[in-house]
Amino acid sequence: MSADRRKIAARVQHALWLIFFAQIVIGCFVELPYNYWLSWLPALGAIAVSLVTSRSARRRIETEPPAPVAVAPPVTGRWSALNSPADKVPSHGTHNLAQTYAIDIVAEPAEGPVRPDPVWFWPIAHPNQAYPAFGAPLLAVADATVVHAEDGQRDHLSRSSLAGVLYFWLIEGVGRTLGGARRIVGNHVVLDLGEGTYALYAHVKRGSLQVRAGDRAVAGQVLGRCGNSGNSTQPHVHFQLMDGPDLDTARGVPFRWHGVGVPAGGEVFTVAAEPAAPGLSRGA
Repeated sequence: MSADRRKIAARVQHALWLIFFAQIVIGCFVELPYNYWLSWLPALGAIAVSLVTSRSARRRIETEPPAPVAVAPPVTGRWSALNSPADKVPSHGTHNLAQTYAIDIVAEPAEGPVRPDPVWFWPIAHPNQAYPAFGAPLLAVADATVVHAEDGQRDHLSRSSLAGVLYFWLIEGVGRTLGGARRIVGNHVVLDLGEGTYALYAHVKRGSLQVRAGDRAVAGQVLGRCGNSGNSTQPHVHFQLMDGPDLDTARGVPFRWHGVGVPAGGEVFTVAAEPAAPGLSRGA
């Protein structure tokens, strides 16, 4: 599927979800002038569009698997992986927003505070400062040009209880989906690494970015800080490579981190405080 078709599909899918949820809101106040079951057609259409685009992405991976791109890790210190492409592809259960090979990582310092475990009922949420990842520096993974940077969205409380997770999936998730890509990834920065490869850092801390669009960044440079903005249950780093700067049309690109590889879910890894910063390289 071409970039233009992916863009059209993304816009159609977004419009269909808007129509579907608008009907729900309007139906709370007035009776809709058509059969109730017809109101589900926009949702079914949006799901159908998603299935078509996912099928296209799977076919591409099977017939033209992209080569992994080796870059430096985006953090230093001791971390563990979640939602890793080492375990499954797509790693986040979707190819949307170029997340095919995305990874989430959380800080696991050998000494210092331990991130709170999820609970059933209480406390409903934790402040971001309870998580060691919050405020951790985000580093440029290669020499690059900043093509997009925004950090005006708030960092919300964690979604660390049953009530918080239900709110996250049933209410907040719906609102962010309707708000488009930027509301899902939250504050974020996109780097042009060259050779048609782009890096995305999502859920960045509000007001922490030290770069703006058009800036040049060098490998290892601090770009901003880890936060909890966007579609996030706790402060963590969401990192992915993609083949374009537009989240609605870009496709995911597999990565490997120098000295680390691709950590599997639950795997703990450590990156030296001053890691080497080799250039961009392709291949297994």
